Amino acid sequence: MVLNYFKQTVWPTLQQGFPPKSKFSVDDIPDLSGRIVIVTGGNVGIGYETVKALLQHNAKVYLAARSKEKAENAIASLKEATGKEAIFHELDLGSLSSVKKSADEFLSKEKELHILFNNAGVMGPPVDMLTKDGYDLQWGTNVVGHYYFTELLMPALLAGVKSSPDQHARVITTSSSGAYFDTLHWDTFKDTPERKKQASQTLYFQSKHGNVVVARQVAKRYGDQGIISVSVNPGNIRTDLQRYMSSIGKKTLNLALYPAPYGALTQLYAGTMPEALKHNGEFFIPWARVGKCRPEAYDDEIGERLWNWLGDEVKAHQAA
Repeated sequence: MVLNYFKQTVWPTLQQGFPPKSKFSVDDIPDLSGRIVIVTGGNVGIGYETVKALLQHNAKVYLAARSKEKAENAIASLKEATGKEAIFHELDLGSLSSVKKSADEFLSKEKELHILFNNAGVMGPPVDMLTKDGYDLQWGTNVVGHYYFTELLMPALLAGVKSSPDQHARVITTSSSGAYFDTLHWDTFKDTPERKKQASQTLYFQSKHGNVVVARQVAKRYGDQGIISVSVNPGNIRTDLQRYMSSIGKKTLNLALYPAPYGALTQLYAGTMPEALKHNGEFFIPWARVGKCRPEAYDDEIGERLWNWLGDEVKAHQAA
């Protein structure tokens, strides 16, 4: 049992924590003129670097974030760096009403969407923090919010398939090496006694595993219509995601972290390169390589159950 845990969890995360030099760079990204892209959490860290590279290659980029002030500061900085201007798009993934409003707003402006980067996330907040709809903050933000946003934007993504030169649209979901460390605990998604017994880190691992499961379901359900959906481990990256950690914890962790531009590499490869089209439903690892998550992520029964649970939650919200 210990050996199996080491093989499934410890070994892959150690390998991915110190990946070989990347064969892919942002200079390899093809011209993206005419492509419409959304990057959630695009104002900081990996999201910011993703937006930057997309702008440099002529994409029209919507930078989705909660804070207009922080987003506008990022947009100004990006314009100075690239000469191009991203578009602020308001989105609070911790509120299903905000997600619906955000998607409706986008669809009122654009008929097509070619690439959706489900990049935003929260890690390690106090356990008592919940979303506005009563989900565990990490589960609700990282999984439920992104699922709902993707489903609402699916008409635009399907339209993007038809107008894309490669006849595909892509959904790229940022997971983590944390996806190896735990699976799904169905009685911890909401504010239950069982959830309160969990460590914040465990709840984070669960949400990142959930990202992989949902990404595979999107590929399974929409792949025959031209949708490419993958999840990625961006690597061990120094970003604002560590904001809830103690100062000592941050200093210790920073010794093994890479700068934010490295974190954008894998999702940019998955989101823009022709080679990535061959790997629908897969899990990409640092830097820009195809890998494998733990076995439970590929269990179709679990995937079906989670997809149905998410659909029921959204329907309940819409009916309320």
